[in-house]
Amino acid sequence: MPDIAPTARVHPRAIVGEGTTIGDFAIVDEDVVVGARCKIEPYVWIKRWTTLGDDNEISAHTALGTDPLDKNFRGERSYLRIGHRNRIREHYTISRGTKPEAETVIGDDNYIMTAGHIAHDCRIGSGTVICSCALIAGYVSIEDRSFVSGGVVVHQYSKIGTLAMIGGNSRVNLDLAPYMLYHGFDAAPVGLNSVGLRRAGIPAEEVSELKSAYRILFREGRKLDEACAEIERMARSSAARRLVEFVRSSKRGIARP
Repeated sequence: MPDIAPTARVHPRAIVGEGTTIGDFAIVDEDVVVGARCKIEPYVWIKRWTTLGDDNEISAHTALGTDPLDKNFRGERSYLRIGHRNRIREHYTISRGTKPEAETVIGDDNYIMTAGHIAHDCRIGSGTVICSCALIAGYVSIEDRSFVSGGVVVHQYSKIGTLAMIGGNSRVNLDLAPYMLYHGFDAAPVGLNSVGLRRAGIPAEEVSELKSAYRILFREGRKLDEACAEIERMARSSAARRLVEFVRSSKRGIARP
């Protein structure tokens, strides 16, 4: 059975999984599902229409499934769906979707640090790190294993590619291509995310291709279509092909020097 503190308030129509602990003064609303073996610390508020998978850790004073910070929101049912094994630290807020039946989705194995916000309709992949005081606006997509440093602000509808890393206090207002390292007030590519690629176990030959792709895309002054065509001609790895696919599918445009 779950271990629920006597001062916690868990709605009778909430579902709480086996082995989950819920701390003092936490609130779990109706129409909430909390999976097995989760740890819900004191003063957490899990609001209506939120679903958590198994083995999540939610730290004190966090609010999940909050109403969207959107003037067009009219109170209709929408969702926040969180996967498995996520750690969400203190003083964090994550909103559910804006339109009726819309959803905000968080994947698995993410480490989300303190005092930040993920807005409505975002898509956060798996294995990401989002550091303290980062602010993620509505409809943002962050792909797997990306690293968002402290104080980063991400404009709505922006997309951050897999294994991208953003330096602290940067502003993201365009799409950030995968595998790259970004820095500056307006985030711009400054190199390959070599450390992240190594930790992810990307083979050396793929890293070498990505280095060449970085030079073609960001350092040779080529037009975007020309650069993508050149990368496609030399690409042998799935990573390089994924880079081209991301760039060509961008609707906001990608950040370049």
